[in-house]
Amino acid sequence: MFEIKKPISSNKTIRLPDNLIDKLQKIANKNDISFNQLVVQCCEYALSNMETEPEKEKHDIS
Repeated sequence: MFEIKKPISSNKTIRLPDNLIDKLQKIANKNDISFNQLVVQCCEYALSNMETEPEKEKHDIS
């Protein structure tokens, strides 16, 4: 059966450097998306592409 799903979201205040906010806002404007949508996409991408601990250990030089 088809089920419509609404993402659950919450408000969280974060502090970002002014120069990062400016860069992100310019990218959001250029791509006609909201600042929030861009930040969410950036965070999701970073988490999906983050190395896991065992992979990090492989790169460590003892």
